[in-house]
Amino acid sequence: MFDGKVALVTGAASGIGRKIAQLYAAHGAQVIVSDIAEEGGKETVRLINEPGGEAIFVRADVSKPSDCESLVQQTLNQFGHLDMACNNAGITGEQNRLADYSIDDWQRVIAINLSSVFYCMKYEIPAMMKAGGGSIVNMASILGLVAFKGAPAYVASKHGIIGLTASAAVEYGQENIRVNAVSPGFIRTPMIEEMEQDKEMYENLVSLHPIGRLGEPGEIAELVIWLSSDKASFITGAAYPADGGYLAH
Repeated sequence: MFDGKVALVTGAASGIGRKIAQLYAAHGAQVIVSDIAEEGGKETVRLINEPGGEAIFVRADVSKPSDCESLVQQTLNQFGHLDMACNNAGITGEQNRLADYSIDDWQRVIAINLSSVFYCMKYEIPAMMKAGGGSIVNMASILGLVAFKGAPAYVASKHGIIGLTASAAVEYGQENIRVNAVSPGFIRTPMIEEMEQDKEMYENLVSLHPIGRLGEPGEIAELVIWLSSDKASFITGAAYPADGGYLAH
């Protein structure tokens, strides 16, 4: 499906990002695995290359515009073009009500979750224009569509991603660049798995999903791959929930 195409994934050292990178490669793409966590990123590359895929690791702190510019440039230097990108890097931040939320953490969450998506697209889009088009998938959240107590920065950043995605889609649709967002529910990543130690908290979290369980990283990756493919050729500017019924609850 992606033979001859190049895909870039940020936040690919673990969890959802790792699965997305692996699935791009499984469908034939050459993959740039990026993260601030070198050990995890290189492990993702190993998991792709050992079965016969092709991936390289590029360390980048996506909260820094210069790192995002360098990331795209290194992609072009290595593979010559860029066809697909999934801007997945993100953090949750502290848990606090708005008036008690620290300014430092607000700025950190907005920088890593939201500004990074702007920076990445700023450099990804010109590269895709040179390639004749492309597809970008930004990782939002169900909390980009509704609120959640104790996470004002995360909620604001994810709402911002959905707005930024729509803006880019409107501006670059005629350049053959599609831009969409994915809004996962709570997914069993290492971050969430830590919560399993608190049985009551974990069971309460599961209860918010009518399907009766949390999601798996691979289930989100499948949606990203579909949105990146020609099967979704008429879809742009959308935010797709993958949430086990959370928003319908």
